[in-house]
Amino acid sequence: MLPNFYAVIIGSEILGGRREDKHFAFLRDELLKRGFRLKGSFIIEDDPELMVRTFTLIKDDPHSVMFSFGGIGATPDDYTRKVAAQVFGDGKLVLHEEAKRRIVEQFAEAAYPHRINMAMLPKGAKLLDNPINNVPGFYLQDRFFFVPGFPQMAHPMVLQALEMFYPESLERRVRKTLCVEASENDLMDLMQKIPNTLEFSSLPAMKDGKYYDVLSLAGNEQEVDKWMEYITKEIEKRGFRYSWGEQC
Repeated sequence: MLPNFYAVIIGSEILGGRREDKHFAFLRDELLKRGFRLKGSFIIEDDPELMVRTFTLIKDDPHSVMFSFGGIGATPDDYTRKVAAQVFGDGKLVLHEEAKRRIVEQFAEAAYPHRINMAMLPKGAKLLDNPINNVPGFYLQDRFFFVPGFPQMAHPMVLQALEMFYPESLERRVRKTLCVEASENDLMDLMQKIPNTLEFSSLPAMKDGKYYDVLSLAGNEQEVDKWMEYITKEIEKRGFRYSWGEQC
């Protein structure tokens, strides 16, 4: 079974319009390259209670894989390390000796008294490499990954995690899409026959006063081909014109 991938982007500044999100599209596209896709994406405030609820929701999915962006620094509004320990561990932060070594190597005396706090991580944390300033990200249980908010630091860490654990899906999905010159109502009975083993979407549109519907199926190639063949034959019987692709 394919993992369920989630993105959690922590940043009040994004919600407040002071920054633009750089993470969603990056993670989405990297997963798609490998034959995976996002199950859900959340942009949330730097609010510990909201973070606990969001992380817990994802933890409760037995097939979840999470990438959390932001909040692993040493400032008072950086809550992610503590929340990660609360949700995925015993609630305590412990000194990670290798993280400490990297931080001290990078900053020497300037590592104290504040930067060194970034080496306080949940028990059992493993490290992700930071190519910019050597302050690592971390991960837990080989499926919950925590990286900084800075894209230049975070994105190489995401790539490292994907290469280690999810280089390519063994269950390659295909997607086929057609645009039909018909309304959704005209095709409803066909849609109702599509099995739930396939991902299905119907996007209505109007152009030059005519109704169109963009039908899309994704999943196992053999099953997608079978059902697309059935749908196109039924559409032809009803006299509706259609073309392949998203654009009508």
